[in-house]
Amino acid sequence: MTRIAVWGFLMAKAKKTPKKRVKTGPKKASKKPVKKVAKKPAKKATKKQAKKATRKPAKKATRKPAKKATKKPAKKATKKPAKKATKKPAKKKLKSVRVQPIKPKATFKLLRRVADVKKYVEEAKKKRKRIALVPTMGALHEGHLSLIREAHRLAHVVLVSVFVNPTQFGPDEDLDRYPRDLAGDRRKIRASGADAIFAPDAGEMYPDGFQTAVDVMDVTRDYCGASRPSHFRGAATVVAKLFNIVRPDIALFGQKDYQQLVTIRRMVRDLNQDVDIIGMPTVREEDGLAMSSRNTHLSPAQRLQATSMFRGLRKAKRLFESGERDAAELAAVVLDLLREERDLEIDYVAVVDPDRMERIPEVERDGIVLAAVRVGDVRLIDNIRLGPTKSRRR
Repeated sequence: MTRIAVWGFLMAKAKKTPKKRVKTGPKKASKKPVKKVAKKPAKKATKKQAKKATRKPAKKATRKPAKKATKKPAKKATKKPAKKATKKPAKKKLKSVRVQPIKPKATFKLLRRVADVKKYVEEAKKKRKRIALVPTMGALHEGHLSLIREAHRLAHVVLVSVFVNPTQFGPDEDLDRYPRDLAGDRRKIRASGADAIFAPDAGEMYPDGFQTAVDVMDVTRDYCGASRPSHFRGAATVVAKLFNIVRPDIALFGQKDYQQLVTIRRMVRDLNQDVDIIGMPTVREEDGLAMSSRNTHLSPAQRLQATSMFRGLRKAKRLFESGERDAAELAAVVLDLLREERDLEIDYVAVVDPDRMERIPEVERDGIVLAAVRVGDVRLIDNIRLGPTKSRRR
């Protein structure tokens, strides 16, 4: 009985031990899933979520709207308006409007009064005609006529003013001697393709009580401005009046009166006048003398002496082209030639900046040599450009 009891006790104990193993088994199983569930999903979830949260929204938010917002509006806003604003107006100013041969106009008009000119201009403006003005003091020569022919090419209507302006002459100058030939001027102007002449008298331009003047200061201080103190004030005043009366689109001036050309350009810029100033090359006689209405007062001997001015200017240009840049040396070759003429009085010879009209010590890229002399009672001026030739339209 004792052995059977012991055996039963051992068997009962053996049966109990698997139950303990079954209990311990789940403990091990519970630890492993905890590790897998806690560690592995946590790593995968944080990396993927971080990538999705940072990269994908960033691409959609920055790149696509940036392309639509910057590229398409930029092309429309910058390129198209720029072409309209810069290119088209420039073409209109430079375009030749009449290329047919010049023929005298059957409708050619001689206008004497300011009111008549304004009425004539108003009719042309209504028809959208481009108007050119050629201001002159009469006694026309080939230099003036070249301006009229160029005006005919560039404009639909060409108006030439013929007015000996008294405010341009000083007390001891040649106002009374200045040549006048309106009948001859009228024939020449009509044959050159102009449409009308404006030939007022002094009372029409300067009525009683007139007391206004235009004074362009810095560019007129020296050279002809020093020799003729009231000259450029009178020239600027009468041209400003003509611009107000005619309201031209373009106005043409000769480059022989270079300081006057710079003065008018300065006035137009400073007063915001809506007119394009065109400077035309100097027209010369066969002997090189610049054409001028005053040349008719020269005797044959005086005329020969006067040609030394252009010979000196041309020699200075050749010296510049050979490499000389010192302004004093360039002026000296002109002065040496002029001093060889006994009856010729030198007013000035200067090498200046073409825009500011200031004397320069050296000609780096561009310059102009100005000269003025007196032969007997006749005062003559001339100039020559050094360096590249700039556009005549400014």
